Amino acid sequence: MAARKPNFNKQVLYDTTPLPDSIPAVKEVGATSAPLLSASFFIGSRCRAYNDDFMQCKTQNPGKGEFECLKEGRRVTRCAASVIDDINKHCLEEFRKHWQCLDNNNHQLWQCRKDEWKLNSCVFTNLKLEKTIPDAAKNAIPVHLRTTQIYAHYPILRERGQPPLGKAIPSPSEQAQSDAQAS
Repeated sequence: MAARKPNFNKQVLYDTTPLPDSIPAVKEVGATSAPLLSASFFIGSRCRAYNDDFMQCKTQNPGKGEFECLKEGRRVTRCAASVIDDINKHCLEEFRKHWQCLDNNNHQLWQCRKDEWKLNSCVFTNLKLEKTIPDAAKNAIPVHLRTTQIYAHYPILRERGQPPLGKAIPSPSEQAQSDAQAS
């Protein structure tokens, strides 16, 4: 046994050193993991340039990138917060249903595809952002558009009065193109 008794510090430590004026202040996103997961592909779509700048800065400053890249990190945070605000303004009901489904299903995306399709359609219609999975095979059906999810607890059922679901649903941009051609 050790001769020394353990000494635990129960105080919370705060760093009161102010940030330099060159680093702009930014409010936190203010969302938990489920809403962030629900909006993550839209955040990635709109904020790609800011994310790329931040990652390039971190790569160029190994070991000290946390401080050197605060300005770029704040831009990413500001952009993500703007996407969440826009989704809340234009698609609140669909967004809430999708992230609550994720919250109730252990963040398993395949359990919530029907709510996701409604959210994707609303976000594309109002914000012109489309969910795309990076580096997905071009000739395969994207996993988020498939009507059969391998690990899902329940099958995806069609709405009453709707035609049967095929192998996949059209993406929101494909749906908009076919609607434009029909009219």
